[in-house]
Amino acid sequence: MSAIPPDLRGRRARDPFWVAVNTVFNGIQRVRSLRAPHLPAVRPVDRTLALVVREARREAGDVVSLVLGAPDGRALPAWQPGCHLDVLLPSGRRRQYSLCGDPRDRRSYRIAVRRLPAGGGGSVEMHEAYREGSAITVQGPRNAFPFLARDRYLFVAGGIGITPILPMVRAAERAGADWRFVYAGRDRASMPFLDEVGALPAERVTVRADDERGGAPRADELLAGAAPGAAVYCCGPAPMIDGVRAAFGDGDGRGATLHYERFAPAPITDGRPFEVELGRGGPVLPVPADRSALDVIRERRPDVAYSCRQGFCGTCRTAVLAGDVDQRAAPDAGADGSMLVCVSRARGGRITLDL
Repeated sequence: MSAIPPDLRGRRARDPFWVAVNTVFNGIQRVRSLRAPHLPAVRPVDRTLALVVREARREAGDVVSLVLGAPDGRALPAWQPGCHLDVLLPSGRRRQYSLCGDPRDRRSYRIAVRRLPAGGGGSVEMHEAYREGSAITVQGPRNAFPFLARDRYLFVAGGIGITPILPMVRAAERAGADWRFVYAGRDRASMPFLDEVGALPAERVTVRADDERGGAPRADELLAGAAPGAAVYCCGPAPMIDGVRAAFGDGDGRGATLHYERFAPAPITDGRPFEVELGRGGPVLPVPADRSALDVIRERRPDVAYSCRQGFCGTCRTAVLAGDVDQRAAPDAGADGSMLVCVSRARGGRITLDL
């Protein structure tokens, strides 16, 4: 829009129509001349906490719990059942551990770790690096396993899978919900927190040790206590979760819902082989249909960063230099031209990563 010509100003200065036009024009010019105020750059919230181990306690043959608190005793960020902490280990590894204490206790967090000598090294380091009085750096709490308010629940835990489940059971009891809890394990010596489970209402709890029952439970046994409309929460070893998912199917026809969390990566489904190139002109590694890019890359680059192996923590995020990626994490996981190599794959052919 241009200014009103000078020859019109005299004749039409008093014309209401042209007065209105000129007012609008001047308003637009003023808006265009405005400059947005300088705003500081928005920085992500730093959830890093420097804590200290208040107590280290053996909960089972290969399970140790750690009670963490602030060095000055200050209140810690609130959390809900299902939350976990990211522990930043001295080696640079990052590992997630479910909070298994009482959310009402704002002065301490509790996690528990099963030692897995054949794992990725994180659990062994947790057992060896931390004692009472040790400094420990964590991030969080974060919730990848939200606990929803329902009237009826069935909780199923296998071994160390009790860690996110135990606070849920207690929350359901406090809320006056109708709940049942099945806790399974190889034997009682390997099952942490049995003393705390024993303090729960006995009529609602089933403790099932494989060595006492002649083997591992069937999925239909684990789901037998699900009331109509119940929310089923399950956490444990992969075979347990896969069995429960298969038995549950699309639901039991009575309005029940299934919620679960894995402590190990899910099996790869509908995978196809592809190649991953480590940097432009770098080594080219074949990735079979039944293995992740992360597993293959770690054989060549054992120091590559990773953590959850399930596509939610973001530790293994890597820039993609070339290739078509099958993003198997969140829908926007590759919006920045990256991929989570623990779960995502190439759609075929070759992808080149900035490694």
